[in-house]
Amino acid sequence: MAKHRAPEGASTDFERATSALDDVTGDYTVDVAHTRIGIRARHAMVTTVRGAFGDFSGEARLRPADPPASSVTLRIRTASIDTGNADRDAHLRSAELLDVEQRPTMAFRSTSVRGDDDGWTVDGDLTIGDVTKPLTLAVEFNGVADFFDGTRHGSFEATGEIRRKDYGLGFGPLGAMLGDVVKLELDLEFIEPA
Repeated sequence: MAKHRAPEGASTDFERATSALDDVTGDYTVDVAHTRIGIRARHAMVTTVRGAFGDFSGEARLRPADPPASSVTLRIRTASIDTGNADRDAHLRSAELLDVEQRPTMAFRSTSVRGDDDGWTVDGDLTIGDVTKPLTLAVEFNGVADFFDGTRHGSFEATGEIRRKDYGLGFGPLGAMLGDVVKLELDLEFIEPA
């Protein structure tokens, strides 16, 4: 494969970047510094609240030529929710909603991967506390880059949605102000070690 180098004098950390899906084949871990696990939900049915989880980890086995051989796992600490408002975050962590004392983690484990250059669909199980429900993510491949330190980075965007009632995530006074549907917006970067 031809190398794609940055123009002379350009500031970059990578030696080669490409959008060829076959080039992402490998075993990866989540690049926490360049990944965002985002959510959004309606508030009082008139506006949208956005937030993200800041404490997470995960792995991916990427086999574009054989999608069923691919897999992904993500683990998220629920207490790491951040919506940019300390009072709101405290309410979200409370027993009325996420109840982070009883539900300290969320975990997603894929059960099937299918797709091609036009996009992937990842089916899996999302566990919040002691409740596990199926979740389907629509995944778009952004590209892959080989860095000068010898690591390879693959980038993806994934979207999906869950219903709070499926996981027993609070419908008290605060919960009633939030819509049942929570949209998931994942900007994922994975690192394959050198």
